[in-house]
Amino acid sequence: MNLSKLFKNKKTVYSFEIFPPKKDGAIDTVYDTIEALGDLNPDYISVTYGAGGGVRGNKTAELAQAIKSKLKIEPLAHLTCVNSTKEEVDSVLENLKAQNVNNILALRGDIVPDSKVPDDFRHASDLIKYIKKCGDFDIAAACYPEKHLEAKSLDEDIAYLKEKADLGVSHLISQLFFDNNNFYAFMDKIRQKGINTPVVAGIMPITSAAQIEKMVNMCGAKIPDCCRKMIEKYGDNPIAMRDAGIIYATNQIMDLVANGVDGIHIYTMNNPYVARKITLSIGSLLND
Repeated sequence: MNLSKLFKNKKTVYSFEIFPPKKDGAIDTVYDTIEALGDLNPDYISVTYGAGGGVRGNKTAELAQAIKSKLKIEPLAHLTCVNSTKEEVDSVLENLKAQNVNNILALRGDIVPDSKVPDDFRHASDLIKYIKKCGDFDIAAACYPEKHLEAKSLDEDIAYLKEKADLGVSHLISQLFFDNNNFYAFMDKIRQKGINTPVVAGIMPITSAAQIEKMVNMCGAKIPDCCRKMIEKYGDNPIAMRDAGIIYATNQIMDLVANGVDGIHIYTMNNPYVARKITLSIGSLLND
C-alpha cells in the first residue's frame, strides 16, 4: 500500500522509526524490536539506511520486508544518495522492488568526511526525481522545523523544501524537536509558501542526557529551558530520566494532536519499551 493513502483516510497517522545494527551479529536484536513493536499497530514503520549510508551489507530492505511480511505493517525504507552512484541507487531500488517494498523516504544523507563524493546526486530533490523515473514508488521526504544545519536561514531551507514538495512527495517527516511552538511557527511559514503536503512531527523521547546531547549536536534542535531543567534534575538517574523523557514526549504529542497535526513519528532508538509506554498513553487520542 502506498502511504499517501493513509493521509487521505486518517486524521492522525502514527508511525515508528527503527535502524539496522552497525554489526551483523546484532541483527537478531532488531528483529526482536520489530516483533515487540508489532502489536502496537502503528500505521507504518520506517527503517533507516544503515550506518554511513553505504550500499554494501545494508539491511534496510531486508528489515523492511520483514516488517511487511511478518507484521503485516507497511514499511518505509530510507534511502540516502549523496555518497552513492546511480548504479548503486539502481541496485537498492531493484532490491526494494524484489522485496515488495514500495515506500521510500528520499534523503540526501551525510557526507562522509575525507571521502570522494560521486557527482550523481547532490540533493534529496535529485534523488526524488530519479526514483520517479524508476518505478511506482511512493516517496516521502524530510523537513527541518529549526532549519537544516547547513542552511543559511530557515527561509532558504523552506525554499529547498518547496522544490521537494512540488515534485509530489506523499508526505514530509520532520527532524526531531522539543518545542512545539517552533513546529507551529514552521508550519505557518511553509503553508504560507504554498507547501500543502502532509507533515508528520518527528518526536524523540529523551531517555538519557548523553544521548540527547549527541543528537542535538548532530541535528541542531534547540533544547527549551523546561527540557534542560528536566535533564539537569534527572540526568544522573537513568530510570527517572527515561520516565521523565517519556512523559515529556507524551505531553508534546498530546498538544500536537490537539492542534491537528497530520501525523506523529516516534524515533524509537530501537527501544520498544519507550514506544509502548507512549502508545498506551496516547492510543485513544489517535482514534478520536
